[in-house]
Amino acid sequence: MKTIISFLGIFLALGCAAALGQQMPKPEPPRTLTQVMDRALSNAEKEFVSAVEVMPEDKYGYAPTDGEFKGVRTFAGQIKHVAAANYEFAGAILQEKPPVDFGGEEGPASVKTKKEIEDFLKGSFAYMHKAIASMNEKNATESLKSPWGQNTITRLGISTLTVAHVFDHYGQMVVYLRHNGIVPPMSKQ
Repeated sequence: MKTIISFLGIFLALGCAAALGQQMPKPEPPRTLTQVMDRALSNAEKEFVSAVEVMPEDKYGYAPTDGEFKGVRTFAGQIKHVAAANYEFAGAILQEKPPVDFGGEEGPASVKTKKEIEDFLKGSFAYMHKAIASMNEKNATESLKSPWGQNTITRLGISTLTVAHVFDHYGQMVVYLRHNGIVPPMSKQ
């Protein structure tokens, strides 16, 4: 009888241990700084690009006019501005001239159609991902000459600014979409 009870005790203990082992998720390995920033950029990109793609081309010239909206950018202007900033920010991180003429703060005047604007935007995000991939624990916090003045800034600071900038303009574009009766795709999820 003692043997049976001992056997059942061992069997139950092993069964419980196996069950507990299966229920406990294995912890993810810690992410690198580059992985964290790239994920943040990917999240911002997903929301921003989904808003860009859902707006019909005939509404790309839309800008709100009611209330305090005098002088705001058109929908297309918002996209081109973000893309131009992405190119400028990525170039600053990489310490190189961007591979395209980004046209200053408003983007290039030659980029006009929905397809051209979307391609310009997507290219800017690809370049920004490349810039973030170049960051590591050592160079992320090195002081760089700021492209916007006399101060210095870090690669981590620029990449954080980029994500905040994309989300800032995404929020503005949500207003443009809703003024045109369009529910932003990310609001449907």
